[in-house]
Amino acid sequence: MSAGKASWLIGVLFIASFSFAQKNKTQLQKERQQNLQRIQETEKILDETSKEKKSSIGELTALNKRIEQQESLISSTKGEINLLDTDLREDNQIIDALEQDVTNLKEEYATMLFVAQKASGKTDKLSFLFSAQTVDQFLMRLKYMEQYSKARQEQARAISKAQSLLGEQIKITESKKVEKQTLLNDEVKQNDQLVGLKQKQRKVVRNLEKEEKRLKRELEETKKAVAELDELIAKIVKEELERAAREARERNKNKNKEAVSTEEAIALSSSFEENKTKFPWPASGFVSQHFGRQMHPVLRGIEIQNDGVNIQTKANEPVRAIFNGEVSRVAFIKGIGNTIILSHGEYFSVYSGLKDVFVKKGQKVSINEEIGRVLTTAEGISELRFQIRKNIVALDPQQWLKN
Repeated sequence: MSAGKASWLIGVLFIASFSFAQKNKTQLQKERQQNLQRIQETEKILDETSKEKKSSIGELTALNKRIEQQESLISSTKGEINLLDTDLREDNQIIDALEQDVTNLKEEYATMLFVAQKASGKTDKLSFLFSAQTVDQFLMRLKYMEQYSKARQEQARAISKAQSLLGEQIKITESKKVEKQTLLNDEVKQNDQLVGLKQKQRKVVRNLEKEEKRLKRELEETKKAVAELDELIAKIVKEELERAAREARERNKNKNKEAVSTEEAIALSSSFEENKTKFPWPASGFVSQHFGRQMHPVLRGIEIQNDGVNIQTKANEPVRAIFNGEVSRVAFIKGIGNTIILSHGEYFSVYSGLKDVFVKKGQKVSINEEIGRVLTTAEGISELRFQIRKNIVALDPQQWLKN
């Protein structure tokens, strides 16, 4: 293979490897941007909870989430740096190969000039041609000179092409070095921020540990409020089942007459199931408490049970219906605030912790319709308690909402 062809192949390999790297780099950059957007949202929530002088569980939860997001941001930044390191190693190999290619091409070119000069001796081209003994020899020398001249021109173009590729590669490599340094500087700042967040987290935990009695009292009040909510849900489910039974008896009495509301409920329920993992979130923010049994974030040895998820958000955040349905009940529960229960056939969605309610019992609502606004506590915590139930059975909302 000639050095010119080698140069061309190196260029192709360089472009292919760079395109492949760009795809991964784009994914990492997108991940970093998403982390920055989430951090910006959580910072607003954290600022609201930090305004109060007294430390709160809400402030600790927001700090925990903020630390998690910061660690994710650092991880994606490190991923970009590692990718750039790999790129730079490959780029340096390409530069070395191109430099060797240019050297080889120049040596070949010098050899060609030497051979041409030696072939013609010290005479000029015309003397070399006309010193031929026969016409055939003259024509052969002419053809040889033309071919050699063309070969030298191609070799000169190959050198120029290799030098051009080398120059482009050096520019790209230098640009990547600058980009890497920028990311390294960002990583240092991100790590400093993480250290600051963890220091603040430890301080909040220490303050909360000193207020164990208050936290236990608040926990008991919350348990009572949740128990009242559970009773309300059970009552509504019982009413819905009794209504369905009455309509079934009515349908049996008059088989030609359809019980429209029951059939509507069955159709709506089926459609609800089909949309699992596709429902929109009822409010923006982050999950501050997951579904099921879990340890209290501060009180040691105490477990808490959550039949839904808590979504910590900003003050006055709109709360929206996750699906088409009917308002089964609007109620106020001390310690939680206003609650809206929507019926979706045999499924129910429950929205608690509201200060404003924009719907009333019996009203039909549509998916994404604003039904209320979240309540902000005296501690500056804005948190929606959200549940999904199939009749009386509580389901994990995160398995039903969009990922």
